[in-house]
Amino acid sequence: MGEVFLTNAKFIILFLTLVIYILILIAFNKARSKYSGGKIGDVINLILITVILLFVADYVRLLDQFINENIVFTIQTLFKAIALSFLAYGGVRIAGKN
Repeated sequence: MGEVFLTNAKFIILFLTLVIYILILIAFNKARSKYSGGKIGDVINLILITVILLFVADYVRLLDQFINENIVFTIQTLFKAIALSFLAYGGVRIAGKN
């Protein structure tokens, strides 16, 4: 019973985060078409790519049935680090533009 509850809770949480990711992607995709070009367009693209990388990091958890938990955790951590590094590097690059 406990394992079934954890599995169901896991999928409910993943479903709710999926809905949030989709809402974020839709909102920023609409904003990207409205504010294309310039620094605002660059920031929107930066946010979209970061959200996609964080989405992948969150959904790597689904592979824990097929891959060792330590490997899944490592992949998840790498994607989160890549997303934050990309955001930091892109932010510095955008801030440095005239």
